Amino acid sequence: MDTVISTAQARLIAQVPALKNVDEDWGQLDNYSPNFPTKWPCALIDVLDVQWSNISKKIQMGLAQVRVKIADLRLSNSSKAAPAGQKANSNSFYTLTQQVYTALHGWSGASHYSAFIRLSERRVQRDDGVKEHWMIFTIEIKDSSAMAVMTTLPANSITQEIDGELSSPEGGEWTI
Repeated sequence: MDTVISTAQARLIAQVPALKNVDEDWGQLDNYSPNFPTKWPCALIDVLDVQWSNISKKIQMGLAQVRVKIADLRLSNSSKAAPAGQKANSNSFYTLTQQVYTALHGWSGASHYSAFIRLSERRVQRDDGVKEHWMIFTIEIKDSSAMAVMTTLPANSITQEIDGELSSPEGGEWTI
């Protein structure tokens, strides 16, 4: 899962320069007001859930949900009567969420997982001045890490005793 998170981080850093912090979500937005351990705006990434199914020979396919929290500290007025600069600053959050979507939707950062596909998006109600949205993406992951590794050794490195005599394959190789 760390590959999924780290490649998504690298993608957002490269594609969405407005983000001041892109990190794994370890709770940076939880119960820290007013001293959050992040810079604004930020994107925090985590793998929420993976449903696994067996393919064969200890290989599994997983359907994973990846959550990207997009957050910014919103202290500016967005009413109709707000000064133009404050209103533009307030509207920039939706531009940011669109940039995150554009950077990740349809993109795959590694050969063992499929492209990110946006599943849902929602606003999180907060009372601390933080504007927070969640984007949920799905990816398919192929995990073959439990599969046995086959090693080929030269024939002269292994001998086999057959009927009291030592022998090795004729000029061939043994596969273990």
